[in-house]
Amino acid sequence: MLRGHCACGAVRYEVSASPSLETNCHCSICRRTSGAAFVTWFTVPETAFRLTSGKPASFRSSDHGVRTFCSGCGTPLTFQSTEHPAQVDITTCTLDDPERVPPRDHTYTRSRLSWLQLGDELPVFPAERS
Repeated sequence: MLRGHCACGAVRYEVSASPSLETNCHCSICRRTSGAAFVTWFTVPETAFRLTSGKPASFRSSDHGVRTFCSGCGTPLTFQSTEHPAQVDITTCTLDDPERVPPRDHTYTRSRLSWLQLGDELPVFPAERS
C-alpha cells in the first residue's frame, strides 16, 4: 500500500496496486501546470487509487487530459486521459515515501528545457515510450 497527500494535508490518498510507467515527464503542459522543469509520475489502475480525505479540484489541461490538485495549497496530484481511461497517473513526490517509486525513464524530452542537463543515465524518449 502506498499513501500520499498534498502539501497542506487536506487531500490524502492511498494506492493498492504496484506502480508502473514511472517517468520524469518533460512535456510543456506538465511543466506549466507544476511550475517545475519536469514532473515525476507513476501510473496505477484507476480502481487502485482511493481518496481517503478531502476532495481535489480539477481542470482540463488538454483535449484529452484532466488534472487534479489541492484547492487549498495548489499541489498537483493526478492526471487522467480519455486515451487511457482505466489508468490514473499520480505525482510521485506527493507520496509519503517517494523513494519507494523511483523514475525509470524520461519522456517527452523533445520539450525538455535546453538548460536542463540529464545525467542520471535513465532511458530518454522524445515523446511517449517506444
